[in-house]
Amino acid sequence: MNTFWLALGFFAQLLFSARFLIQWIASERAGKSVIPLLFWYFSIAGAGLLLIYSIYRKDPVFILGQSTGIFIYTRNLYLIRRERKTVLTG
Repeated sequence: MNTFWLALGFFAQLLFSARFLIQWIASERAGKSVIPLLFWYFSIAGAGLLLIYSIYRKDPVFILGQSTGIFIYTRNLYLIRRERKTVLTG
């Protein structure tokens, strides 16, 4: 396997997994369960890179899973932005 693709796969997984650390730290600081915006951005970045990696590996299960995740993470960011806009203008 090409070293580049292996490095990309590991980096993508690290980025994707880091979102849980971000969420945990934010929750500890707030004293309650919270999901910061950075969680969603890391989700999209990690899933996007994992999707590229899974396409290279020709893994249809992984491709479907990451594609679905990207849609869900993007939708969450849209809903957050819409809610914030409503609060500011409402």
